[in-house]
Amino acid sequence: MLMRAVLVLVFVLRVRVTVLTVIVCHANNATATLRQRHTILRMTQDGELDALVRQRIRGLRVARGWSLDELAARSYLSPSTLSRIETGHRRIALDQLAPIARALGTTLDQLVESGRDEDVVIRPHHDDNRGITTWLLSREGAPTGMTVAKLRVDRQVPADLRVHPGRDWFVVLSGTVVLRLAERTIVVKAGEAAEFSTMVPHAFGSTGGPAEILCILDHEGERSHLGPG
Repeated sequence: MLMRAVLVLVFVLRVRVTVLTVIVCHANNATATLRQRHTILRMTQDGELDALVRQRIRGLRVARGWSLDELAARSYLSPSTLSRIETGHRRIALDQLAPIARALGTTLDQLVESGRDEDVVIRPHHDDNRGITTWLLSREGAPTGMTVAKLRVDRQVPADLRVHPGRDWFVVLSGTVVLRLAERTIVVKAGEAAEFSTMVPHAFGSTGGPAEILCILDHEGERSHLGPG
């Protein structure tokens, strides 16, 4: 009986040691992974972007009228950690940014979005062959599926009338636009707007000099009017 009890005790101790070893290994792996995530973010952080992210965190917090304590409670971080993040006295880790973004009602992508001038400045695209200069005012892949563009038209109405599904809309900012709709010719002056079904063969040009228009196009309209000629 004594020998059996000893064997049972040894077995139990071995099981406990094995479980403890597994737990320690998992903990070590998790710690290593977390350190790696911290290291990756730290190594790839750009100085200007780093400062911009800190400004956004503080700006969004202040805009909501929250103290550090309030944001800390919502993001499950300590107020001292948030304070050091905002002031630049602590490295920003990915596992900290995600809950901060959620608490502030934004996304991680928006929080770390680059502030480069390419995202702000809209530069014109000149198409000399078609006599059109284009400023795309809406971002590519806009959720509405519509394209907003400013066009400078310096050509007569082309002979090639186009047809595509949908509707086109434009307002003339300056100059005079000549719109061809099948057999009809319509003059649209500055301050006037036009809206029509694009299943009707159509084309437009300017008369008496260049004209500028602001237009809203669906996907098919963008392909027809802004795509390669």
